[in-house]
Amino acid sequence: MFDMLQFTFIQNALLSGVLIAIAVGIVGSLIVVNKMTFLAGGIAHSSYGGIGIAIFFGLPILLGTTVFALLCAGVIAFLTLRKRERLDALIGVIWAGGMAIGIILVDMTPGYNVDLMSYLFGSILAVSSADIWFIFIVDILIVGIVILFYKELLAVSYDPEFATLRGISVKIFYTLMLLLAALTIVAAIRVVGLILVIALLTIPTFIAENFVNRLSSMMILSSLLAVVFTICGLVFSYFYDVSSGASIIIVSILALVLVKGFYAIK
Repeated sequence: MFDMLQFTFIQNALLSGVLIAIAVGIVGSLIVVNKMTFLAGGIAHSSYGGIGIAIFFGLPILLGTTVFALLCAGVIAFLTLRKRERLDALIGVIWAGGMAIGIILVDMTPGYNVDLMSYLFGSILAVSSADIWFIFIVDILIVGIVILFYKELLAVSYDPEFATLRGISVKIFYTLMLLLAALTIVAAIRVVGLILVIALLTIPTFIAENFVNRLSSMMILSSLLAVVFTICGLVFSYFYDVSSGASIIIVSILALVLVKGFYAIK
């Protein structure tokens, strides 16, 4: 097993997996507590439009996807706060529209034949130094914001009315959480892809909430679980030559089933 560590691409994959686990643990906790899973899914799938734009105009894919994902997150935040009665339909339009834009622009790009499946389902073994630096910067940004505004995020997550009475802008912090979700989704593209990223964002938190009842503890435990799932999934994919992103998610789901099953028969 330890022989695999001699390869540079395995070392990069492990490092990126640990780094992204920090982001998904923290942001995933905020998403689950605030019941934003569907909104995050809309951001994730619509982000494919950013990939198409980057490819079509010859821009760095991380840059194009990040800008587009943040834009979609901003639009979704605006709609969530203003148009709640038709939110599901509006998110569906953004979801489908973003993917359609990406597919059309990729099809229109002359001579482009790179396998786009890695962006949809992940390819952690192909992670680059630029990807690692991007994930690291996202981690620093997320950790810094959470430390700086933890009390505000806690209040908005569990008691928005109390937060409003305390003079905390619920709209601003709600939008901030969606923007952090967008950055995390983009950072996780190489690890599990846009299609599976929501599972990695939510499953560790679903498990963690069975053992802790504080937001800070949930973030820490979720991150640790995400590290374990990523490493186990990577090892499984290496030895059985299967998709790394799907392997990480399967390991996560198995852990979730075991925990929920234990509590069901307890």
